[in-house]
Amino acid sequence: MTVPVIRTVEVDHLLLWQAGPVRHSTLTGLAVVLGVLALATVLGLWRRRRDGRIRPVPGTTTVGVPADATGATPSSALAALGVPAGAVTLVQFSSAYCAPCRTTRRILTEIEDRTGGVRVVEIDVEQHLDVVRELDVWRTPTVLVVDATGRVVQRVSGVPGRDDLVRAIRPLLVGVPS
Repeated sequence: MTVPVIRTVEVDHLLLWQAGPVRHSTLTGLAVVLGVLALATVLGLWRRRRDGRIRPVPGTTTVGVPADATGATPSSALAALGVPAGAVTLVQFSSAYCAPCRTTRRILTEIEDRTGGVRVVEIDVEQHLDVVRELDVWRTPTVLVVDATGRVVQRVSGVPGRDDLVRAIRPLLVGVPS
């Protein structure tokens, strides 16, 4: 391992610094920095792609299959929080300091106003940590789509697209009174 040598050279009354030979550890450090930047970029792109995407909940209904045929049971935690039976409900988990939660609240309220048979319930994660744990909510905003029988059938982490969410709940509204 060589030790870098720094020399000063005076040229026209200016001091110039000259470094000695480049050490191997400097190149290793550069490779580590570039690796970390590449990993952070990949994780950022993955999160952006996943954010706001509507995903079916495993073990529940799929579009066109009656909810009763899946064997999934309604969540007692949601019932205790006032999720109404007989209506398709969008349950938003949010917190007071969550900026994207405000955007999500506006989108869900707009859907509720324009679509008959849809209800919106907002849950503060800080006040209902037991429910958050039971329903596996890891971040805010998270929106759960609950069908008329009380089963969680879809979920969204992040801000959902309004049109995507309307398309996702439209099949669940068949036979639900407005």
